[in-house]
Amino acid sequence: MLSKLLPKNEHVVERVIRVVLGLVLIALVFTGPQTPWGLLGLIPLATGLLGSCPLYTLFGISTCAMKKVTHS
Repeated sequence: MLSKLLPKNEHVVERVIRVVLGLVLIALVFTGPQTPWGLLGLIPLATGLLGSCPLYTLFGISTCAMKKVTHS
């Protein structure tokens, strides 16, 4: 059920980038300009940890590697 709602559609490298970006934006809440806008970092952090982007699902996009089909 959950795999239909949140299918894996992010490549591993993209997931790492999203997590790092999310953590950097969240850190801005405590350092730097200290504005609540840094809480927007929760979005890339969550999608990176889950491996699923709702917008990718909506538009049918996937950055995951294609699985090879073998015929026997």
